[in-house]
Amino acid sequence: MTADREVRMADRELTGVVVAAGPDGRRSTTSLGRAVLAAALRPVDEPGAAAVERSTAWRSDYPAHFRRLIEAGLPDPKSWLVVAESGLAELDRQLRLARADGTEDALPAALTEPAGRSLRTAEVTGEGDPEGEFVLPYRGRRLRGEEIRRQVEAWIAAGVAEPSLAEPVEDVLAHPEWLRLDGVTVAALGAGAEMAPVPSLLRWGATVAAVDRPVPALWERLRRTAGAGAGRLLIPTDARTGADGADLLTEVPAVADWLAGLPGRLVLGTYAYADGSLHLRLSGAADVLGRRLRQRRDDLALAFLATPTDTFAVPADAVADAIRRHQRRSAGTLLRPPLRAVSRGRLLRAPYQPGADPGVNDSLIPQQGPNYALAKRVQRWRAAVARAAGTPVSFHVAPSARTRSVVKHRVLAAAFNGAHHFGVEVFEPATASTLLAALLVRDLNTAPAQRAHPWQDEAYAAVHGGLWRAGYAPRSVLGVAFLLGALRRTPRY
Repeated sequence: MTADREVRMADRELTGVVVAAGPDGRRSTTSLGRAVLAAALRPVDEPGAAAVERSTAWRSDYPAHFRRLIEAGLPDPKSWLVVAESGLAELDRQLRLARADGTEDALPAALTEPAGRSLRTAEVTGEGDPEGEFVLPYRGRRLRGEEIRRQVEAWIAAGVAEPSLAEPVEDVLAHPEWLRLDGVTVAALGAGAEMAPVPSLLRWGATVAAVDRPVPALWERLRRTAGAGAGRLLIPTDARTGADGADLLTEVPAVADWLAGLPGRLVLGTYAYADGSLHLRLSGAADVLGRRLRQRRDDLALAFLATPTDTFAVPADAVADAIRRHQRRSAGTLLRPPLRAVSRGRLLRAPYQPGADPGVNDSLIPQQGPNYALAKRVQRWRAAVARAAGTPVSFHVAPSARTRSVVKHRVLAAAFNGAHHFGVEVFEPATASTLLAALLVRDLNTAPAQRAHPWQDEAYAAVHGGLWRAGYAPRSVLGVAFLLGALRRTPRY
């Protein structure tokens, strides 16, 4: 590692959006997570907040507390929003804006902080023709028209997606002119991420403002993608050196000033991912960036992709479907009684209580950790609060996919490889990102209805891969899926 590289890494750890230091000087994400969840629960579930504060094994206890966040918000929409608002307010207190001179302020200081440098716009215009129809890559094929309809029907029948997925897909098929997103600029945070919609939008002829770290190889790839497409790629470049990229973690003011000046109706899409505590800090940075932009752009819309490996409220028909699948599987599985006995009931559990309306699906995977869970929950909270305040929001549950971050994780890679044994489909990144890009296009060309309760907005058109309708509680088969997947030499598609 070069000295320059060491300095850049050190700067990223100590400046920008950071975790507040405790009395002992340590910046603990465990303390942050407990404080945020306790604050979120306290107004509506005081015993739940107390249970969070008593937790002494956060990394193993956290799934139960995240589930309680959902349960506490179910009685009425107001409770759901109070949980979200309280959690976001505490996050503002637990994250700090740290400057290079060593001074720090609470995160909202980033709403008015001057930019440390000026960014100008470089542009790459695609040389191709816009795709005149929605084409979905799937298992080596390129699906069109009726093929896409049949595939969506198959996913719905298999319990891989909610029935409501059919409606927005049909709308996009009926309106291919929507794909260009005329008059819209999609700002993609984490533009180089595999689940980001950037390649699809550029093929369709849209305008994308890309935000990602100043890594030359990443920008070379994005420039090639844009050149082969039909849209426009807007790139933040240093006004002095011409270097591409900006680090959201350390440069919220500069990124905000750049995006605020771009033409077209602005959509801020959050797709950035990082390992461990960096992901949580990135979510905080993206959140304050959105608020700063809102001060200057009354046309701002927000876009989020939720992970299905989380805790969600799900419709009664999903509960009934999963119970039927559980009963069928249990009747035909001779190994279930001994496995249940040996595991003291932890393996092959039923996913819901029969008749639950709504049910609570708990698909949190402990190996992903509490920082990942909180980073994704922050985005869900912001989506709910912004939607309630009248901001246009595109929010969709995206399926688990074989991204690089998953493949490099031995346990997750093996578990995903064995997931099909339990009715769960793990998508290829190109399929997932293209499908979700189409849902984004539909949202931006229509005015999605706001449903009676925020959990219903989250559930609409969810592509959860089967986790909501599988016959077993997801964590109760995780170990078995890992063992079955570890036996395969190649991924199962």
